[in-house]
Amino acid sequence: MNAPLDAPEPDFGHLIHMSDRRGTFEHALLAQPRPEHGYCSDDMARVLVVATREPGNERAMRDLTMLSLRFLLDALDSQGRCRNRMNRSGVWEDSPALEDCWGRTIWGLGTAVARSDDGQIRQLAMKGLERAMRQRSTWPRSMAFAALGAAEVLKVDPGDMSARALLSDAADAVTGPGQSAAWPWPEKRLTYANATLAEAFVAAGSVLERPGLLQHGLELLEWLLVRETEHGHLSVTPVGGSGPDEERPGFDQQPIEASALADACARAADVDANQRWTDGIAAATHWFLGDNDSGVPMWDPTTGGAFDGLERDGANLNQGAESTLALLSTLQHARSLVSVHQ
Repeated sequence: MNAPLDAPEPDFGHLIHMSDRRGTFEHALLAQPRPEHGYCSDDMARVLVVATREPGNERAMRDLTMLSLRFLLDALDSQGRCRNRMNRSGVWEDSPALEDCWGRTIWGLGTAVARSDDGQIRQLAMKGLERAMRQRSTWPRSMAFAALGAAEVLKVDPGDMSARALLSDAADAVTGPGQSAAWPWPEKRLTYANATLAEAFVAAGSVLERPGLLQHGLELLEWLLVRETEHGHLSVTPVGGSGPDEERPGFDQQPIEASALADACARAADVDANQRWTDGIAAATHWFLGDNDSGVPMWDPTTGGAFDGLERDGANLNQGAESTLALLSTLQHARSLVSVHQ
């Protein structure tokens, strides 16, 4: 598969349209935000990841970075646990916990520490991490997201013992035996953001210099890429999950699955020169552009937003925050391929 040299540039217009002074609205009706559904930390962590990855010092990117950073710091309680849901009036609707939003918040804050060129942003993000990294979650996905943030911190500060301890604990929490030789995945079924588990192994194995763990992560990611490829294009796990004997393809497929694969492949490409990883980024990009099980584009070039789900007969045309952030993240990785090939 060829690298996506014709991939569009990330367009943040729709994400900005979905945002107000408090945060980025979670849901949309077509391209219009639905304020009545409020905001969530899961999305704001993703906003912080893509905004701080974006090069340059554009005011719009700094505004998005500060918006998401303020939201996440408010979401964390004094013990480092995280609230997820805020209503349109700015009132938190749930209690602090250690679920996915906690792990994603660490991922976002860690990315800000590693990628932002603004000293104030890095300092504020680190203050949040000092609280959040004291905690541990019993949820493997949450620990996997946290591992990605800890690995980002260790890129710029290899001596950070809190990040190192969290990354090591996360690797142990996510590790599980494969079900069989034919199903080496550490869970009985593929569920959501599946590639994040493999990426956590790759991150921990490379940063902690544990070659067996790194190899395990690369092998799992390769298996997942093969599993989620049909007829030369990605056929990702649908909302209902997928087990060894289930008929495929399945629908409704979510953009986060393609995005998680692109993220994991980008990290793998940093530590392993095999062409399969750049091919994986290309396949994830092409999934958004229409090379998928229904043969329809999963984004709107007029807004820069992504559609919420791939159905058997087309796309769910609502352009929610999670889907749009998945597109932006994937196109950022595609742009990196372009620079390599130029």
